[in-house]
Amino acid sequence: MDPSELTPTASAIDGADTAWMIAACAMVLLMTPALAFFYGGLVRSKNALNTMMMSFAALGTVGVTWALFGYSLAFAPGNAWIGDLSFAFLNGVGLEANGSIPHLLFMAFQGTFAILTAALISGAIAERMRFGAYLLFINLWMLLVYAPVCHWVWGNGWLAKLGALDFAGGTVVHVNAGAAAVVAALVLGPRRDYARQALLPHNVPFVLLGAGLLWFGWFGFNAGSALAADETAVLAFVNTLLAPAAALLAWMLLDRMTTGKTTAVGAATGIVVGLVAITPAAGFVGPAMAMVLGFAAAFPSYYAIMRRPKTRLDDSLDVTAAHGLGGLTGALLTGVFAAAVWGGADGLLSGNARQLLVQAAAAGAVIVYSGAVSWGLLELIRRAMPLRVDSRQEGTGLDVPFHGEEAYTSGEGAILVIPPSGKPLPAAVRGALGRPADSVA
Repeated sequence: MDPSELTPTASAIDGADTAWMIAACAMVLLMTPALAFFYGGLVRSKNALNTMMMSFAALGTVGVTWALFGYSLAFAPGNAWIGDLSFAFLNGVGLEANGSIPHLLFMAFQGTFAILTAALISGAIAERMRFGAYLLFINLWMLLVYAPVCHWVWGNGWLAKLGALDFAGGTVVHVNAGAAAVVAALVLGPRRDYARQALLPHNVPFVLLGAGLLWFGWFGFNAGSALAADETAVLAFVNTLLAPAAALLAWMLLDRMTTGKTTAVGAATGIVVGLVAITPAAGFVGPAMAMVLGFAAAFPSYYAIMRRPKTRLDDSLDVTAAHGLGGLTGALLTGVFAAAVWGGADGLLSGNARQLLVQAAAAGAVIVYSGAVSWGLLELIRRAMPLRVDSRQEGTGLDVPFHGEEAYTSGEGAILVIPPSGKPLPAAVRGALGRPADSVA
């Protein structure tokens, strides 16, 4: 390609749109560390680092895999089902215009979505999945599940042609990850202490911090999906303020009526459910309907979370209820509340019953596809390596066995676990010892 073809022109690329999308991209990237705090606070202290690393590691592994192959499979021309490899290794992805922003920026923005979606699944298998098997799974899942579904909806694939509405990822991100989460939890089986003792969050302030940072990043997630600094971005931004606020209110009321208490973990979960539910509708409904949608979405997720401990589904951090069911509720209510006056198409309340059917068909197709392929990938990986940690590691916690570190130590007299077979100490541990030695006598 002639380098001159990559030079943006004033008429093609808008400076304001580009500046906004750079900021939105950074905000969405922050959501993955925010998820680490949210998930990390919900688990027991012996697994805090391992759980947080499941999110942080996705930044590196899924980020690179997305740039090499994932973006091409999602957004290259291809066919109605999958993109081709014309954008592999970012070939042809440069500073030329993609709409009113540089193509390279669009790729990066979409990459932050892929990273977060893959990391969401970790909440369902926290405290029991081997770290290496998890990393292999989420990278294969991103290529074989997320990228095709992304192409179906946002890459002019068959769901886009059917007329499915998904402004920022209710189906592509949350229904998709939720289906994979329930399958992964079932394949791995419950934790050994599940239903035998209370598995309580070890750091509720972390949960609140994570929820607050997620809400901040979600403004970039939803308003950034307008791909421009325009009226649609403003609408999505305001809806991302109001829907979670309404869901938080509903959750606190439900908590109060059910338990007589207003819990902090419940408040944080209500915020996340509201954010999830408004995601598919953010640019398609007015502010009043956004509040109704957020308030309504709290109910199915709340009662699903209350019911789940009585089942054999050990979805450790309730990914299925918060993200899968929250995303499904939002996708369906988009088909009810959407109005062409705000953008997109009319929904049921505007006289278009077909839109609700389309939303249901799209969500159903993604649930079946994601669930089936996720199961196949896990069974394939199981043939190559163990999926689950052994009972001793599960009992003592996964932080030291997989990361050589503990989340909390006294700072004095901490027990140092020497790796077996003469393997070197992790660099962070060597640094903490103040010496370059690879082992300690």
